[in-house]
Amino acid sequence: MKLVIALVGRPNVGKSTLFNRLTGSRDAIVADYAGLTRDRHYGDGKVGRQEFIAIDTGGFEPESTDGIFKEMAKQTRQAVAEADAVIFVVDVRAGLSAQDHDIARYLRGANKRVLLAANKAEGMQESPLLAEFYELGIGEPHPISSAHGQGIRSLIETALEDFISPEDDEDDEAVSDEDRPLRLAVCGRPNVGKSTLINTWLGEERLVAFDLPGTTRDAITVPFERDGKRYEIIDTAGLRRKGKVFEAIEKFSVVKTLQAIADSNVVLLLIDALEGVSDQDAHIAGYILESGRAVVIAVNKWDAIDSYQREMLERSIESRLSFLKFAPIVHISAKRRQGLGPLWQAIDASWASATRKMPTPQLTRLLQDAVSYQQPKRAGAFRPKLRYAHQGGQNPPIVVVHGNAVEHVTDVYKRYLEGRIREHFKLVGTPLRIEMRSSHNPFADDER
Repeated sequence: MKLVIALVGRPNVGKSTLFNRLTGSRDAIVADYAGLTRDRHYGDGKVGRQEFIAIDTGGFEPESTDGIFKEMAKQTRQAVAEADAVIFVVDVRAGLSAQDHDIARYLRGANKRVLLAANKAEGMQESPLLAEFYELGIGEPHPISSAHGQGIRSLIETALEDFISPEDDEDDEAVSDEDRPLRLAVCGRPNVGKSTLINTWLGEERLVAFDLPGTTRDAITVPFERDGKRYEIIDTAGLRRKGKVFEAIEKFSVVKTLQAIADSNVVLLLIDALEGVSDQDAHIAGYILESGRAVVIAVNKWDAIDSYQREMLERSIESRLSFLKFAPIVHISAKRRQGLGPLWQAIDASWASATRKMPTPQLTRLLQDAVSYQQPKRAGAFRPKLRYAHQGGQNPPIVVVHGNAVEHVTDVYKRYLEGRIREHFKLVGTPLRIEMRSSHNPFADDER
């Protein structure tokens, strides 16, 4: 499961710059937790082979008792609770402040791994200005520059080193995909019916799972078998034993959802027919696409709306989730056990598509037929020449197209090729990625 790093500090010390550096882009924010504009932001980061989730927080004022600063402090405490490691960002050039002391006091009592990042320290690795930050009692300050990318890799490696087991990768490779159960993440907003659906699958009287104190951020994995197939349902609803606060309002944790998606083979995105498609649904859907996971959209409580509402909802899904148009949509009622057969068929079909093998001769023939029907557009003096294609990966399927001047192939033409490939291989419920690679020209370096 992906590890979580929270960035904490007073306003204007460079947390957002560091967040953007860790996630690789200003566009890396994948989910805004519903609420204030100055709220937690989440994004994916990677150092070497180790992936993690970064949480950016607003300026932290632990002693605030009212207004927006109180809410921001509440959000930051939640981010710290969700995190495996906390990076406390301070500003070397501005020096130590009373607010830094307040934050340090809070973090010392949080029982988390905390690293002190002394930001804006470009050219100041040996500066005596760093010495005063030892007063915070957090340990040695790590001089970094978020703006210039200095010292950040070693900071993150240090933050994560206690959580990474070198045996993990070996264990993963030892078990083949055929021997593993299909991992199904059930995601959606609170009260959309995740608990009801999972309990309908499992049987009402069965002891399911429950949250232990201190594990609020962990997704729960429930083994399940159906028609001889093994599944692991990754639940983000926080199921409890029957009769123990069971119908309480489900907690929604963005971290839980992002980790569940990253850890899954197929994602079931549950939408409430009565509520329609919310911003939160769209955020989750965007993250699923970015992660390359196979996906099925299930519209729950379909029996509770009339024909006009159904038509409006279908239009809403079509427009707001247009980037998931490859995903099958199944109408269900978890409470009445309606539509569950087609739902499992869609889940199995999506996983089969995500892992489908596409032979090179078939892909190349398909590419040549597509080009003979419609050639790529000419770009100035160049017209891309597409020569052959092969499969570059699975889950999601990746098709690598080789040729000349392929950098001029437009996105529209890539979508055209994607449509031809999807139709031929009957791909449903999975993203399909097309990569263009130029063939090497042996005369390109010849000056004659």
